[in-house]
Amino acid sequence: MKPRVGIFGGSFDPVHKGHVSISESFLNSGLIDELLVLLTPAPPHKRDQNQAPYAHRLEMLKIAFGGIDNVQVSDIEQSLPKPSYTLQTIEHLRKTFPGRLFYLCLGEDSLSHFHEWYKYRQILKTVSLIVARRPDFDSSSVDPEILERTIFTDHNPVDISSTQIRAGQISKKVLPEKVAEYIRRHHLYTSD
Repeated sequence: MKPRVGIFGGSFDPVHKGHVSISESFLNSGLIDELLVLLTPAPPHKRDQNQAPYAHRLEMLKIAFGGIDNVQVSDIEQSLPKPSYTLQTIEHLRKTFPGRLFYLCLGEDSLSHFHEWYKYRQILKTVSLIVARRPDFDSSSVDPEILERTIFTDHNPVDISSTQIRAGQISKKVLPEKVAEYIRRHHLYTSD
């Protein structure tokens, strides 16, 4: 049987405990054998947003996921054409690792906007979605075509926003301790 690999991508600006928690839910679901955490250098939907430099975001991901079994942090999207479309990444991974079965891992909040993703129908033809449930989310408005290719998994979400952290709300409550130290050491997300 092919190893089952979850793809969990994002700008991770910065990575926080919510990202770590949802990753653990994907791994604990029994649906995948390993999780590939992909750092997106240029997300198509965030072109106007100033981001921390790519190298810093990658290093913070390595710090946050360094102690978690079956998680691999990847910078593969950095070598692909920009902008970083999910379909392009999936197709690249399938060609590079033909012996693996890939799934796209998302939070349930992303599901409501999935129909806006670039060539989302082609993504659905290529992979199934593994979606971490949110207790407050109603998926009845999601297109049935998308739900047909969706496998839900249990998750207790951690209510954290990267936007809040970028606004200066940096604390060990929301960030892995070593990530918080890294942010302070490199003066990220501060105006000075």
